[in-house]
Amino acid sequence: MKIKLFTVFLLYVISSYAQDFDYARNVVNRLASPEFKGRGYVDNGVKTATDFLTGEFRKLKLEPVVNGSYSLDFSYPVNTFPGKMSVSIGTHELKPGIDYLVEASCPSVKGNFGIIAVRPADIDSEEKLSSVIEKAGDNFILLDDTHSKDETRETAEKTSEVIRFLKNSTDIRLKGLILCQAGKLTWTVSGFQSPRPVIILNKLPELKAGDKIKINIKSKLIKDFKTCDLCGHIKGSERQDSMLLITAHYDHLGMMGKEACFPGANDNASGVAMLLNLAEYYSAHQPKYTIIFVAFSGEEAGLLGSKAFVKNPPFDLKKIIFLVNFDIAGTGDEGIRVVNGSIFKNKFDLLARINNDDKLLPKVDIRGAACISDHCPFYESGVPCLYIYTQGGIKAYHDVYDRAETLPLTEFTNYCKLMIRFFDSF
Repeated sequence: MKIKLFTVFLLYVISSYAQDFDYARNVVNRLASPEFKGRGYVDNGVKTATDFLTGEFRKLKLEPVVNGSYSLDFSYPVNTFPGKMSVSIGTHELKPGIDYLVEASCPSVKGNFGIIAVRPADIDSEEKLSSVIEKAGDNFILLDDTHSKDETRETAEKTSEVIRFLKNSTDIRLKGLILCQAGKLTWTVSGFQSPRPVIILNKLPELKAGDKIKINIKSKLIKDFKTCDLCGHIKGSERQDSMLLITAHYDHLGMMGKEACFPGANDNASGVAMLLNLAEYYSAHQPKYTIIFVAFSGEEAGLLGSKAFVKNPPFDLKKIIFLVNFDIAGTGDEGIRVVNGSIFKNKFDLLARINNDDKLLPKVDIRGAACISDHCPFYESGVPCLYIYTQGGIKAYHDVYDRAETLPLTEFTNYCKLMIRFFDSF
């Protein structure tokens, strides 16, 4: 009877802290707000996020890991778009982030240029490609790639090869490329500038004879962008020298010009909210093992924060008994998927069993190894780890629609309960 009462009490305690939904929602709202500029490289976006999270670490009484500071500094090159941006084709003014993207490596460009429209079938040989380039001259080629899904694999590969050549060749005088592709517009980050601008459209424009592209893009390559990972910890009650790591990245894509902001509510304000919610719980309930909380920067630029951490760790990585990385934690209508679940099957089975016993999430799916988030550099260094992301719900990702007001946090409370039970089982 005493055991049952204790179990009921423990579940009540976990529930009361895990259900701090208001705190999680506030974190997502703040990090994805206009003030944070998409947590990127324009107008101190990621720096604003760094300052906010440093304040949250202090409020939660996390102890700094190194020299009284949460910050672990590093730097890298990044191409940015700090100025005004405009693109029009014919009489149509295009909306940035909605009608078009500039490729992340795009250099500055300004002027009116002619448009030569072609299809992949028009450039299926070197002779045809050379003819198209010669015809284009100092203008833009508009390449219709909206039917790529219907192409054979061989044709699609040839088209991709042609696109790479038109984007990157320094031996042709082509001014730029307009790429019309099927599907949603998805942006990224680049650490370099390409030889010519590339404009990406999500639908084929209606062109009249003589229509031109009028374009004004200002880009700036920052060769040494300075940022930091944030690292704090709660000492364990029994095994202080053995560590659990809870991680999430807080950077995102930032701004594309002055108008297009990529808020990154699901990716990854939601993962940071999970990290902070767990920190809030364990700051009030001392864990058996020491728990390290790490918020990474530079993930969108190529896992650069986690790579910097592993390269110069503030403690011996061999002390880590397990790591869980949270990225995209804001839905859960269809449960969660566990990367590395088939690699660390015993931990996956534990997670799935807890979920099944407590009936928390719709399902817990297994996945193999995949180097797609900040767990990867640790995994490659021999640290046992899982990366978990939610499934179902909204599909906004790396676009201007990944906003706080449309992110439901559907299963956030039960997801947090599940992870507390999981970490407490070590």
